[in-house]
Amino acid sequence: MDKVAHLPEIRFALGEPEIDTTSIDNAAYTLEAKAFFISSVGSDGYKIHHKATIRKAVSDRRASLDERTETKPTTRSLVKKEWERGATIPIEPFPEDGAAVADSPRLTLALMEPETEWTGTGPVRERIVEWSKTRGKSPRLYPGSIVWCFKKPGRELRDKVELMLAWKKVSRDIAEGVLGTDYDRPERAEIQAKVSDAEEAAKDEVWGGYRFIVLTDAKEADGLKVVDLGAGHSSAQETLCGRVIQALKSSALLNESVGAGYLDRNWPPALKESGAWPLSSLRQSFLNGSLTRLLDPDAVLKAKIVEFVGKGDFGLASGSRSDGTYDRIWFEELLSPDEVTFEANVFLLTKAKAKALKARSTIEPVIEPEPKPDEKAPTITEPIFEPTPEPAPQSVTLHLRGTIPAEMWNRLGTKVIPKLRSGSELKAEISCSVSVDGKAVASFESDLRQILEDLGLADKIRIERS
Repeated sequence: MDKVAHLPEIRFALGEPEIDTTSIDNAAYTLEAKAFFISSVGSDGYKIHHKATIRKAVSDRRASLDERTETKPTTRSLVKKEWERGATIPIEPFPEDGAAVADSPRLTLALMEPETEWTGTGPVRERIVEWSKTRGKSPRLYPGSIVWCFKKPGRELRDKVELMLAWKKVSRDIAEGVLGTDYDRPERAEIQAKVSDAEEAAKDEVWGGYRFIVLTDAKEADGLKVVDLGAGHSSAQETLCGRVIQALKSSALLNESVGAGYLDRNWPPALKESGAWPLSSLRQSFLNGSLTRLLDPDAVLKAKIVEFVGKGDFGLASGSRSDGTYDRIWFEELLSPDEVTFEANVFLLTKAKAKALKARSTIEPVIEPEPKPDEKAPTITEPIFEPTPEPAPQSVTLHLRGTIPAEMWNRLGTKVIPKLRSGSELKAEISCSVSVDGKAVASFESDLRQILEDLGLADKIRIERS
């Protein structure tokens, strides 16, 4: 039992004119890798031993794994952790239904569970078509902001996770002495290396397995566009989130910014005559497939509109009037980002429209000529009286309180708020209440928190239940 057969001896014993030595070597390597009672000795030796190899213990531990309590939770945890590592955009892991994915203008990755595989047809595709259009019972406002991420068909990921769990169990059992104590230091080090290799193989399979992303596209027959990411490998310099973003950019489905020329070329034909594009419609164009997606439309458009107005590429107006003019117009001047609100009553103006409105609103003052003094008239010097100083005006604080009808909310932002901002020490507080069905309250509250987070108000406004 202690005899060792080396490769030259095996080649001599099995070799024939029709068999090359490479085939014999490969057969020996494969047999040793799968057999439970054959172990390698040195660089080219093999020995049949009464003691089972560590692979036997790994196989036994793998066979005893419980799918519901061990394999499935570990797989989900590994997938979630790998996707969230270095993520630069929000990720919604393993949504149970469409209501679990927030309806936000910011680009969001909806990470599907490993058990749901993308085949391109069937009920999975039909479900994503429905979830992309509606959130619960309500139609989505921003269907183009969701990117659905799917695993390819196959059990490769499950196999890698099972092997990783088995090696971890064996390593723990050896450390606790369950598998005996006759393991020397090199053997223990080799087992730890096997554990690390199994973990890396499982991570690699997450990268290679999750290779399909699905998003809405009005040009497709059923409204879904599928992008194959191709084979991938775990990397410290790259993230899965970055891989998706790069794939969308390469497919001309995503931009980081927007230029004035791009907006001018894609100005809606129906709005060319008026020269005014409502900002709510402008933002929606980046989310429904009319224009190329943006990572964060609100932040990008706010920054770019301020820049466009300052350079004179476009104008901005708010408060439309019946005669075609506006309450306020900005053009070739500094603009506060707070003035850029995505409402139906705030408009992006073409350069020509903004110039015309500015010229129309400018009234040239009439300067009357001063009368020439009569040189023959005597000059009368009046006594000079010191003016009595007026008392310094005292500041008065005004408070606005009351109930505002829903149809007046938009006008509040364009009429009342600008007037209040002309004063000093302006403070604004909010108190809103709404009744929601008990079954939908969790989803409703989640949406509110997401909106407050997008606006940067999550730490300033609290949500209370009563």
